[in-house]
Amino acid sequence: MMEGRIFNFSAGPSMLADEVLLKIKDELLNYQGSGMSVLEMSHRSKVYDDIIVAAEAKFRSVMNIPDNYKVLFLQGGATGMFAAIAQNLGVKGAADYVISGNFSGNAYKEGAKYLKDARVAATTKDENFSRVPTQEELKLNPDADYVHICFNNTIFGTKFPYIPETGDVPLVADLSSCILSEPVDVSKFGIIYAGAQKNIAPAGLSIVIIRDDLLGKAAPTTPNVWDFTKQADKGSMLNTPPTFQIYVCKLVLEWIESLGGLEAMKKRNEEKAAILYNYLDNNDFYKAAADKNSRSMMNVTFRTGNDELDAKFVKESIAAGMSNLKGHRLVGGMRASIYNAMPKEGVETLVAFMKKFAEENA
Repeated sequence: MMEGRIFNFSAGPSMLADEVLLKIKDELLNYQGSGMSVLEMSHRSKVYDDIIVAAEAKFRSVMNIPDNYKVLFLQGGATGMFAAIAQNLGVKGAADYVISGNFSGNAYKEGAKYLKDARVAATTKDENFSRVPTQEELKLNPDADYVHICFNNTIFGTKFPYIPETGDVPLVADLSSCILSEPVDVSKFGIIYAGAQKNIAPAGLSIVIIRDDLLGKAAPTTPNVWDFTKQADKGSMLNTPPTFQIYVCKLVLEWIESLGGLEAMKKRNEEKAAILYNYLDNNDFYKAAADKNSRSMMNVTFRTGNDELDAKFVKESIAAGMSNLKGHRLVGGMRASIYNAMPKEGVETLVAFMKKFAEENA
């Protein structure tokens, strides 16, 4: 970590790697001799076209995306995609939603505005979303247009430990808070989408990875900017894209490649998560919130069981050089988001603080 920087455990926007920030700093005023910043650059210019083309190529190579998928750089965040998915795929007006947390619930509510038959295929709401539904719990409609899941639940600290089998029905997955954290078999999904502000780039960019056969199905009322076919035809340039975020996305992908790609990133993330979960599982002061079989590598939720102590923990952690450890308002407690850019040192610092706090407040 660079001097003066703190360990930022925010769920998003999250921290970026120092190497990426330094590259941005170096190129900010004069990008590769162009005489201008990427922040000022026309998206129609040759120099910017090279950036967006390279960003897509890096995404394809890092995630091993098959040739029969398009990669789109859009706006509106994952929340915008909740509506766009239903508008682009809801030909028959039917879809199944697996509700495993807040954002999958919001996706269901938004999709229901545009679909005749939006169904809850499974939910763990009555368990406070402490785990994700199993394959056996999924009640799927074989005639649905798609099945929707949120792969990693940021608020509750859970993740699907498997990719649901949905037969001939396309699987649509929100990977906002776990994309690029480990290898994923893209061919198992009809659509993968993600807001960028966790592992990809600053807020303001949405990534959509869509299989070719799912294009051309949008309802006539779909806004042009969220019509996946029209955006694919224009290379994500139907309107002015989030140019700076796409540039940072390219730098992040280059950084991941420099570390050894997603296999190396997975190992790195597993090591970080193990440090924190091992401590949580072997102490009597804190309790991990998520079921062991559904735990997220990216978002670790825990609490002391005492709201006043939780508040004290958060306050003192800030003084100790850490930020954003307060749990989401829906669940309370604490949450450590340890995305790709969080160094191992940050997790070790957190655990050392947790041990000290437990000793002083037991």
